[in-house]
Amino acid sequence: MIVRDIAGLIQGNIVCCAESESTEIEFAFASDLMSDVLTIEKDKLVLITGLSNLQVIRTSEMSDISCVIFARAKKVNNEIIALATEMNIALIESPYSVFRISGLLYEAGLKPVF
Repeated sequence: MIVRDIAGLIQGNIVCCAESESTEIEFAFASDLMSDVLTIEKDKLVLITGLSNLQVIRTSEMSDISCVIFARAKKVNNEIIALATEMNIALIESPYSVFRISGLLYEAGLKPVF
């Protein structure tokens, strides 16, 4: 599934790195604990989180995550967008809960990490 399709499925808005809309995503992981994210060793991964801070982007870069979904209508600020742009990480804002996003993506065929 590609980033653009993920955004459409979860009523999301791509706020950064539109050139990454065609990036292929195979796995999804939901967490607000960035220490847990650092333990994941998968490619083509989207992170689903309720956090909206710079640490999410820094952790995603260290974990080679190419797309982050911000759940519960969390808004990203210009500082987050600038860092994500520099690291070429697509950002999606969604009004849905982490649980709902996870279920929709699983139902659409994305694989869980565990």
